[in-house]
Amino acid sequence: MSEKKTQKKITGASLKSAFQDIIWPRRKLIGLGLVLIMFNRMAGLVLPASTKFLIDDVIGGGDMDMLYLLLSAVGLAVVVQSATSYTLTMLLSVEAQHLIASLRAQVQKHVLQLPIRVFDNTKSGELVTRIMDDVEGVRNLVGTGLVQLVGGVVTALVALVFLLDISPVMTALAVVPLGGFAFVSTKAFSVLRPAFRERGAIRAEVTGRLTEALGGIRVIKGFHAVEKEGEIFHAGVMRIFDNVKTTLVMSSMVTSLGAFFMGLASVLVMGYGGRLIILNQLTVGELFSFTLFLGFLIAPVIQLASVGTQMTEAFAGLDRTSELLSWPQEDDDPRRTREMPRIDGRVKFEDVHFRYDEDKPVLKGINFETPAGTVIALVGSSGSGKSTLAGLAATFLEPDEGRVLIDDIDLREVKLASYRDQLGLVLQDDFLFDGTIRENLLFARPAASEADIRSAAEQAYITEFTDRFPEGLETIIGERGVKLSGGQRQRVTIARAILANPRILLLDEATSSLDTESEALIQKSLAELLNGRTTFVIAHRLSTIRRADLILVIEDGEIAERGKHAELLAMEGRYHQLYTLQARI
Repeated sequence: MSEKKTQKKITGASLKSAFQDIIWPRRKLIGLGLVLIMFNRMAGLVLPASTKFLIDDVIGGGDMDMLYLLLSAVGLAVVVQSATSYTLTMLLSVEAQHLIASLRAQVQKHVLQLPIRVFDNTKSGELVTRIMDDVEGVRNLVGTGLVQLVGGVVTALVALVFLLDISPVMTALAVVPLGGFAFVSTKAFSVLRPAFRERGAIRAEVTGRLTEALGGIRVIKGFHAVEKEGEIFHAGVMRIFDNVKTTLVMSSMVTSLGAFFMGLASVLVMGYGGRLIILNQLTVGELFSFTLFLGFLIAPVIQLASVGTQMTEAFAGLDRTSELLSWPQEDDDPRRTREMPRIDGRVKFEDVHFRYDEDKPVLKGINFETPAGTVIALVGSSGSGKSTLAGLAATFLEPDEGRVLIDDIDLREVKLASYRDQLGLVLQDDFLFDGTIRENLLFARPAASEADIRSAAEQAYITEFTDRFPEGLETIIGERGVKLSGGQRQRVTIARAILANPRILLLDEATSSLDTESEALIQKSLAELLNGRTTFVIAHRLSTIRRADLILVIEDGEIAERGKHAELLAMEGRYHQLYTLQARI
């Protein structure tokens, strides 16, 4: 029941937004398009209107003056049709593509501002599909599809007037089958829209898996899982095929029934019109003219099936886009009103609880307080809650209970941009973008000077290997830095953090990928980086945190032990156990 209510709400929102946010702001452009389509369609009616005079007066009566007049009128109509068609394409089709680009940018910006939990629970490929594909259909709302639909309806109404003037009975015989076709089309579109919406969801899921597979190609090849991954992808694309088949069958049925009803109308008109000619109640010219006008009545109805399918697909995409845009952003919390001043770095956790799933608590009553400039080391077994605790300090997560305070300011009340502008990160997955080493460094501070870039590179010892590269800092490193070794990638991320010059620093497994020599170099640069900054250090290598001001041993979501290295060793507790175990290894 709740799902149905949600879907109804989303559908209404997309219809409303389609008019308010897409059509109405472009009302002048669309209005001009409607005027042009009227000229285009009225010009198209010149040919069927002239047929009666061509057959009855020119051919039947030998009126040469009428022939020249008809040729001039038809020629002018052709010019008008060509000019208006070109203008419509240039105005509306181009604007439709501009709208698609703008919507993609809007959705992408919204997605980047969603809470971290969304990204933890949603495949990146699925989000990519929703950003790139779901908005594609709006071209039919602003492009020529909408105005052609309106123009077709107007053309049909004008043609209907001419048809009624020639023969009301023949018109009735033609309109009844069209009514049957309209009924069938309405029923078909009620099935197509959910199918198009489902297709978007399936494509997003399959694309998400494909993105993961391409990103983990070394693992797939290393474990000889190419065939297995191929089977998973094949199953996904077959689901897409089944969905497409459903929509194709339904669309084909509409088109086929359209041809049947149109054919039935033609048979009825031909039979009744032939009878009237035999009875001298209708001229040959009038029958030809009626037949052509009937074509102008039928064509928009046939077009309705095609445009209707496109509109249905557009609104299905808007449903999904509207749903995505309704997801609350990080800064949507009305409590986030405070600008974070320059941070000193005092940290306080007050009875902090956190869970990813309702029945699985990760942190249970975390309490500690440190002065500014403290190096806080978090140690413990995998899954104990270390990264979650650091994520709370970085505002990637929010506590379910309790408070996290920096300089006595509750982080839930702070505008995130003002806080994260003073935050530096060196994460476990040492994420780098495809591009040059320099571009990855500047990601932290785009306006940094050349001297600052060089200084950060030297402090992190990345010049130790970049000076050997022909292109130096301009070396292209590939997607996620694949052309660099693990240690080199991690040194680049540390240099990026040094360049950011943060007040709060988060080092998550900052030396996990380094060999002994590289680690020694990094420890020197980290000593300078940590000076005067409040730092959270997460490390399995306990040797990297000996000099921490405060070591928190996290076990099962709680602080099992706290103190400095020597103090914790003397306690001969969990820290001593972890340290001794690593020393033996």
